[in-house]
Amino acid sequence: MDPFRPMSGRFKDRVVWDGNPERYDVSILLWKLQFDDNGTYTCQVKNPPDVDGLVGTIRLSVVHTVPFSEIYFLAVAIGSACALMIIVVIVVVLFQHFRKKRWADSADKAEGTKSKEEEKLNQGNKVSVFVEDTD
Repeated sequence: MDPFRPMSGRFKDRVVWDGNPERYDVSILLWKLQFDDNGTYTCQVKNPPDVDGLVGTIRLSVVHTVPFSEIYFLAVAIGSACALMIIVVIVVVLFQHFRKKRWADSADKAEGTKSKEEEKLNQGNKVSVFVEDTD
């Protein structure tokens, strides 16, 4: 019913009871975690006259927190890379568009030149026929 506070050991002054025995909750909080606290922990709860109890296992991983400046730098780097990719895509699309337009214009000019040449050839081949009425 009463939580046990460690008097010595590595968690002394860093562990706080956070459970509720009425709800069968035997939670604890660990404060000021250190990298040495990494590991797998087991918890066994026994209430007299119980002889055995269920064994709970928890894996604790302590990681280094990233300062705001590093997160900001990472966000700026990713944002810049995305913006650069968008710019490259826009440049490629515009380049292809203007190249196709230039090709279409040159094809129209070539077709127009060909039509004028055909017209000149057709004019040179024209034969005038005069029909006279002989009565």
